[in-house]
Amino acid sequence: MKNLIFIMLVLMVSLSFSQTNETVLTLEEYLGYVKKYHPIVKQAELITTESEAKLLKARGAFDPKLEVDYSRKKFKDTEYYDKLNAAFKIPTWYGIELKTNYDDNNGKYLNPEYNTPEGGLYSAGISIPLAKDLLTNKRMATLKQAKIYTKQAVAKQEFVINDILYSAISSYFYWLKSYQDKMVHQDYVGNAQMQLGNVKKSFFAGDKPAVDTLEASINLKTRQLNFEKSKIGYVKSTLELSNFVWLENNLPLELNETITPDINTIKIIDLVLNSSILNSNESLIENHPKLQELQFKKAILTVDKRLKTNNLLPKVNLQYNFLTTEYQAINSFNTADYKSGLNISIPLFLRKERADLKLAKLKLKDINFDIATTRVSLKNKVLATIQEIESYKAQYKILLDLVENYKQLMRSEERKFSLGEGSLFLVNYRGVKLIENELKKNDSEYQVCMSKTNLLRTLNKL
Repeated sequence: MKNLIFIMLVLMVSLSFSQTNETVLTLEEYLGYVKKYHPIVKQAELITTESEAKLLKARGAFDPKLEVDYSRKKFKDTEYYDKLNAAFKIPTWYGIELKTNYDDNNGKYLNPEYNTPEGGLYSAGISIPLAKDLLTNKRMATLKQAKIYTKQAVAKQEFVINDILYSAISSYFYWLKSYQDKMVHQDYVGNAQMQLGNVKKSFFAGDKPAVDTLEASINLKTRQLNFEKSKIGYVKSTLELSNFVWLENNLPLELNETITPDINTIKIIDLVLNSSILNSNESLIENHPKLQELQFKKAILTVDKRLKTNNLLPKVNLQYNFLTTEYQAINSFNTADYKSGLNISIPLFLRKERADLKLAKLKLKDINFDIATTRVSLKNKVLATIQEIESYKAQYKILLDLVENYKQLMRSEERKFSLGEGSLFLVNYRGVKLIENELKKNDSEYQVCMSKTNLLRTLNKL
């Protein structure tokens, strides 16, 4: 109940819902609701959060590790062995690993090489890859790629928000067009009703024939039919628009019938969408998130290629550990007491490694082709949309003049008809052409708004 009261108050305050007066919902106010409350906009924020979690996971490969290995065997009162090995390892960026160990082993059947002095044996050392995994390795590559994925996620987030805003703005413009079409038909229904009343009066006065009353009645019914059709379109567009209007706590709203679009939207669209400052210069194309996303993908593939190149090198690992029984004093480490090792391995034919490298190079070539074609495609699409905007603006201006001209013609025919010099057929014909051109004007206005929105969508600037 409290939630219902809260919603009603919000609707009354923010949108000033009224049962008697219409309230205009401007494009700017509408977009404010979409950007702040729409679930998909909120969902887009999870994309960067997910990439940050993956980056944290990649950093985990460089976390220090504490390892303890303890095993003991006792059988028939005989202690076969009692072995304890504890290690602390610190991975570093260039594949080098620092580590300290503590070993304390004893037992009747213990392998002699595991024997330690009483109190245990301490060691501190280093493991160095001398070829493969020195300058680049799996964990280093994974972390680099995770950092790039974070930047790529930002571009992806922009795409998601850009698309939902495009859909929302398109719905608003279609709602506006449906409203204007409905108002055109509604106005001319009133005009036809007045005409029918006047013709009937003239008929009863003996100034007009009965056929004129029939023609006026047919004209009224035709316009009423068109008005009903336009009402259906307006209701559908209103419901479609409601899909994008939400409140806090993911509460969807259904627009009240008293809420109407702003009929002056075309005059302020450049201000609301910032479309007047956009053009097709190279910086807008080069900074386009689609190109940036492909560049990030290329960077990820470049890191992968370096890793595959590194895999062609032989594996040469050197280990060296100082040994002591006195861990309290650092100078107790003696170069004469040590444990060292050298491990070397290399596949004889390197077929797997060479194949992986070849595939990585092919992927890089493929992404370069994608970047080149995307750059040209975006540039041409922007140029085509700009030309489209100019054409629709010219059409809109012509249709404004046409509507005014047809209004003058219709007023002239109505005056002649009232003086008994014209015909009702000609008056209705002028009316049909006027309605036709007013609807064309509404459609042209819709196309101007949509073409500007398409430009912003193409440039990902919504």
